Amino acid sequence: MFKTFVALAGVAAMAGTTAFAADISGAGATFPAPIYAKWAEAYKAQTGVGLNYQAIGSGGGIKQIKAKTVDFGASDKPLKPEDLSASGLYQFPTVMGGVVPVVNLPGIAPGQLKLTGPLLAAIFYGQIKSWNDANIARINPGLKLPALPITVVHRSDGSGTSFLFTSYLAMKSKAWGEKVGASDTVSWPVGLGGKGNDGVSAFVKQTQGAIGYVEYAYAKQNKATYALVQNKVGRFPQPDAPAFAAAAAGAKWAAAPGNYLLLLDQPGANAWPITGATFILVYKDQSNPAQGAQVLKFFDWAYKSGDQAAASLDYVPLPAPVKALMRKQWLTNVTAGGKPVYTPGK
Repeated sequence: MFKTFVALAGVAAMAGTTAFAADISGAGATFPAPIYAKWAEAYKAQTGVGLNYQAIGSGGGIKQIKAKTVDFGASDKPLKPEDLSASGLYQFPTVMGGVVPVVNLPGIAPGQLKLTGPLLAAIFYGQIKSWNDANIARINPGLKLPALPITVVHRSDGSGTSFLFTSYLAMKSKAWGEKVGASDTVSWPVGLGGKGNDGVSAFVKQTQGAIGYVEYAYAKQNKATYALVQNKVGRFPQPDAPAFAAAAAGAKWAAAPGNYLLLLDQPGANAWPITGATFILVYKDQSNPAQGAQVLKFFDWAYKSGDQAAASLDYVPLPAPVKALMRKQWLTNVTAGGKPVYTPGK
């Protein structure tokens, strides 16, 4: 879907000088690619402005915006304030969503298998090697677990989804934190690598006994078998928009320097434990104010008109006060010659 969309955007860009000047280019996270594609289609229909978005992973998006080859980068791994400052960048969130484990196990339906954070860490570390292991069976009484070897599938590219997933594993397993760590790229102890959420989905789908991790929209669209994960209060919520919203309920964006905020292992009774926001990266001092304005116009439109589309894909829109805070930040954080390149509402 995303390759097709990018190709269509490129055709629109080549249609004429005016269209080319107006079109927006971005690259990065695959986590929000489904909603960015949906927003872009609606936005182009309304405004004639196209979006050429390359879903190449958060690491690639960060590299491309730093190289100034795109108008914006996209990352599920928020950059820390010191990193933003060193690169002259500013970041703001767009939507929130969840990361889910997906499996290929005969006879197991979506949501039947239950896992805990420590179990996930042990599986992805290679310590638990078979699906009928006693540790998995213990929290799945009555579920017929196949005697299949476990094949771990992880991201091969620099990935914000990996950052969220490995950060969660590091929170739940001291050994994982010390030996593997949490980042967009880690030295995986075992497993196969797939590029993007779609690459991981494809590997899991074609490999019996496989387990991977993807953004929930991919699991939903591909009708993948997902596992439930025990949250901080011991429950196993369904991964859906209400569970992601429950995890985000206590988010204090106004108190987060550089909008650096993680939403992992939150205490809400119905909170999905692996929840995160996804971010846009732009230069604070815009060398091309017109293109900088186009980027903010697009995301301002998405804030105003994109919530229903986001919810249809089980992303969680930002609360209205958070959107208002971001619009206010744009006035002082995305400028040219000290003046804002775009003023919302004008």
